[in-house]
Amino acid sequence: MLMTYALDYIMLPIQGLIFLFTVYYFCIGICGLWRRKEKKILTPQKSFAVIVAAHNEKAVISQLIDNLRQLDYPKDLYDIFVIADNCSDNTAQIAKDHGAIVHERTDKEKRGKGFAMEWMFARLFKMQRQYDAVAIFDADNLVDKRFLLEMNNRLCKGDKLVQGYLDAKNPYDTWVSGTFAIAFWVIDHIWHLAKTNIGLSSVLGGTGMCITTGVLHKYGWGATCLTEDMEFTMKALTEGIKTTWAHDAIVYDEKPLTFMQSWRQRKRWAQGQFDVAHRFIPKMIKAGIKRHDIRILDGCMHLIQPHILMMSTFFVIMSYIQMGLGVTIFTNIYQFLPSSLLTVITLGQYILPVIILLKIHVKLKAWFYLILYPVFIYSWIPIVFLGFIHRNDHEWSHTQHTRAVSYDDIAH
Repeated sequence: MLMTYALDYIMLPIQGLIFLFTVYYFCIGICGLWRRKEKKILTPQKSFAVIVAAHNEKAVISQLIDNLRQLDYPKDLYDIFVIADNCSDNTAQIAKDHGAIVHERTDKEKRGKGFAMEWMFARLFKMQRQYDAVAIFDADNLVDKRFLLEMNNRLCKGDKLVQGYLDAKNPYDTWVSGTFAIAFWVIDHIWHLAKTNIGLSSVLGGTGMCITTGVLHKYGWGATCLTEDMEFTMKALTEGIKTTWAHDAIVYDEKPLTFMQSWRQRKRWAQGQFDVAHRFIPKMIKAGIKRHDIRILDGCMHLIQPHILMMSTFFVIMSYIQMGLGVTIFTNIYQFLPSSLLTVITLGQYILPVIILLKIHVKLKAWFYLILYPVFIYSWIPIVFLGFIHRNDHEWSHTQHTRAVSYDDIAH
């Protein structure tokens, strides 16, 4: 009996925390089903250094550079730079042949995109020409022709960190790329757009992102962990600089084709998020309270998502143990929960993706992939636990990109 009550007192606050966290993000998600009206500034004013980090990307680099040279933006207001980072193939030569300004970097100790970006920024700031902002892409991307025009609009309105819409270059190749694409489409709306609609901070997504050089000059880059985008997001947010969302600045990213590719990529993300969370949450809580800034505290909520998933998994396992043993523990756990509200929230987790797919008019094939979407979602559980175990491992793992697609292929 004593053990039963002890478990009650342990599990009750855990479920309460999970419930409140779920309600919080369900309410935010609802705010992503609409867009605020915006009067855009369509006159090009800002100059950009367009930077592409590339490691052995000979299969895809030429398509991206050709695409970037055709953006609907004055050619004298942007330059294309490629970082050929520790390449053992002819990525650098291909990039040069297609018109990019190539900087070759070799450093076997400091490996990874974060180190490459820091190295490139140091070079950029020493150049005779100075730019208003940097726009950062991965080598496997393709970019909507209005991308810089949309970023110009956001910068002219005073934004300093901006993330573009993360679309998929190959959403119909395999069920893995398809479910990955669905996840990004959903996050674009019920996360990034939703938070921007209500004034909270979005997060940088690693590609399709824009940062003013003023911010980089003042605070430095310094983001060299496995998830450099999240690290810099939280570094800036701690200083009171939020990330905004440019819904019409679209970047098409290559999604993994196989489950193991997806597994390795997401494990790296999980490792990086635990790393950033453990280093930044204490200082962010302090800064949020000091500045009276709910956006910073909301950033902490973002960082603890993997922890909440681990807690939820533990709770479910304990519940099944209870059922298997045929004993009644957690006697009072469900009494405080309004069951009707819990049902609505549970259904909403499945209904919201359907609404998003209807809004963006996906092809029929995506609806078949939606059947397998829970496989993608629940596979996060072991990945997160592995990410926690290996959170202090900082070895970069490169995702090989092979899907050579031109912008014209996806635009029609």
